[in-house]
Amino acid sequence: MAAELRDSRSDPGQCTRTAPVAGLPVTTAKWCARQGWPVHPLAAGRKTPVGNCAACRAPGHDRAACDCLRAGRWCHGFHAATLDADRVEQWWGTRPELGVGVATGPADLVVIDVDAHGRELPGRDRLLPGIAISAGIDLTGLANGFHTLGVLAALHGVTSPADDASTLRVRTPSGGLHVWYHGGGRRWQCSTGSGGGRALAWQVDVRAHGGYIVAPGTVTSAGVYRALGPVREPAPLPDWLAGELERTGHLVPETAAAAIGPRPVPPRARQAVLAAGGGDGVAQRVLAGVLAEVAACAAVPEGAAFSEKLNRAAYTAGGLVAAGRLTEDAATRALREAAERARPGQESRCGAIIRGGLSAGLARPLSLGGRG
Repeated sequence: MAAELRDSRSDPGQCTRTAPVAGLPVTTAKWCARQGWPVHPLAAGRKTPVGNCAACRAPGHDRAACDCLRAGRWCHGFHAATLDADRVEQWWGTRPELGVGVATGPADLVVIDVDAHGRELPGRDRLLPGIAISAGIDLTGLANGFHTLGVLAALHGVTSPADDASTLRVRTPSGGLHVWYHGGGRRWQCSTGSGGGRALAWQVDVRAHGGYIVAPGTVTSAGVYRALGPVREPAPLPDWLAGELERTGHLVPETAAAAIGPRPVPPRARQAVLAAGGGDGVAQRVLAGVLAEVAACAAVPEGAAFSEKLNRAAYTAGGLVAAGRLTEDAATRALREAAERARPGQESRCGAIIRGGLSAGLARPLSLGGRG
């Protein structure tokens, strides 16, 4: 095993775009919001959220009933994350020293957090949770999360995420790495720490629902969170990695997810969807049905599988267009309107999903009996 281990921390390339790089936090925050990633302030020079106000620090405080979130204040960290341009300007325009955090759950992000801390090697049963490493295997040279993640990838015969140049990767000031992926609409959970609970590997944790990640370009007292190479967009979560995350307990069980959603479509949303899709004809009824599922996500800020439902609606709409039952302009307009109601302020992210789903659906006409 020692021969397979190597440190993946060399910079594979230079930044070729102007954003995100170290600079004004308000610029970084606006850039992230345009990607559809809700942002919240971090304490000046630190990687932790700005502290709550005195009322929110009181024992027994109920976050769900808190007026601070409704008033647009930043108490409660990633729970206050926003895509609203005015609020972003308000927060960072008046406090330019604050850093930028991204709420990973609402952004449908899964970020692999690789550490390179100089710590004593733990027991073999904690190197790769659930994978036995026999005493006969030489662990010489294994020293950090880059190594354990590399070994996990090697077991699947694939490249380590640390070396995945197809996705956004961010070097941390401590020498670690954040590897960003799209979550695919599934409700992935954060790790609870390498010392216990969920963990992907020793010194490798996961940031997803229930957490946040420091935005690329953020400057702390320890240094800059600097994006590597030219790629600035998260790639889809690789299938093998999704399997490992599910195996290690990073996916909400289906029973729990079912309890979270879906919820009934509010009457106004249902009426708006029917109006957008039209009220007459088989094609309009089919489209209204899938758009209703998208609109229902408005009642569930997280864990509603919004991306998956919007993609399915776009795919169905593309099939109706290909069958000559709907115009592409009408389909696109209805999809955008439903997406905007469910996830306001995420035009860029929703637009990409809609374009992809429509393109796939256009290749397979949808007839009354199913796909042609």
